[in-house]
Amino acid sequence: MLDRLPVEIVERIVAKIPDTDLIAASKVDRVWWQEVRREAYKKWKNYATTIGDVYCEIRALGKHYIKREIDWITFEDVNDLYKRWINRLTEDQLYIMEKMLRNGMVVDPQERETIEHALSEQRWGGDPWRLGVV
Repeated sequence: MLDRLPVEIVERIVAKIPDTDLIAASKVDRVWWQEVRREAYKKWKNYATTIGDVYCEIRALGKHYIKREIDWITFEDVNDLYKRWINRLTEDQLYIMEKMLRNGMVVDPQERETIEHALSEQRWGGDPWRLGVV
């Protein structure tokens, strides 16, 4: 039955699937595979954008601290919170990227290389995006 749904319905279903189950839905048929791939790229991009936004917040926080607009304790608390947030977002993003790579959803050689490098960095405890916030 799932292999006969209209594409619009498949799009709406795939958009609601959690990250951890997303790639499994690609096994239904070719239409589902394409929609899962599209949704996975969308999530990948959203994670990247959010990580970039949080990184900008960290830099802005550092500027406020340097100007003595906030005290050290507040700076440390908020900075640690932002760092944990970025680490969690990075883990989630790399999970999606790895699943895409392992299921043949990444065709661009440069994207493939980026994913492999980021996964290697993460496995060795590094900072995959070189943001300096680990």
